Amino acid sequence: MTIGSNYRWLVFFLLLMETSRVYATPSTTYWTPTTTDIQPYRTLHIGIDEYFTVFKKGENKGSFPTDVGLTLGVLPFDKVQAEVGVDFMEPQDDPFLFNAKIGTPEDIWFKGSPALNVGIFNVGTKRDVTDYNIVDVIIGKTIPVLGRLFVGAYIGNHQTLVDGDGDVDNKGIMIGMDHGFLPVKDKSGDEYNRLVFAADWASGKNYIGGGGAGLYYYFTKYISLLTGPVFFNDKTINGEWKWTTQLDMNVPF
Repeated sequence: MTIGSNYRWLVFFLLLMETSRVYATPSTTYWTPTTTDIQPYRTLHIGIDEYFTVFKKGENKGSFPTDVGLTLGVLPFDKVQAEVGVDFMEPQDDPFLFNAKIGTPEDIWFKGSPALNVGIFNVGTKRDVTDYNIVDVIIGKTIPVLGRLFVGAYIGNHQTLVDGDGDVDNKGIMIGMDHGFLPVKDKSGDEYNRLVFAADWASGKNYIGGGGAGLYYYFTKYISLLTGPVFFNDKTINGEWKWTTQLDMNVPF
């Protein structure tokens, strides 16, 4: 999602950083990092994510902190790509969480080869509180007509990735997909999909267990807004379902 010369958009959207996500992630599909997307070299991704309750009156009914995330592509290669990132979440104690990912795109080794990623996310600064240190492995493949499909597994710190009763629940599987439609062209002739349907889900009764489905709207090839509901496998940690809005921008330099 590169803005190119249209930096008016960047200035405008940076003024909107009063918005959230419950955890820090690398590139994501919807609720989980179940995607093989990696930021291109020297491209900065800015994400502003919000998860809030709907039709629940009263103060503090379970909305998540605002998450402002920065992710940067760091490898200048075609066959192997990597990104590193940091998320800042407020209001909450110990707001910084870090992530990184390395992988290869589809068809890079041979015709039909899937994309493969290995990453880590939710690396916090507070021992036994925010140091979830979740490692994941994701495989992705584009299927004609259906779109892109992803499957993966994760494992995290057994001290912090627990269920609502405090018992260890630090591993599971993740699945995801996205499908673009309504192709359009920008003034440069580059084609992109105006709308993208996305869905994902993670197993486990820990805080990442759950998923949802929503729709991306692309204002330009590099600026999008995602919205839709998110549901959780166990309400003890994350509460009732939430509605999410996620603003994404890419800025090359």
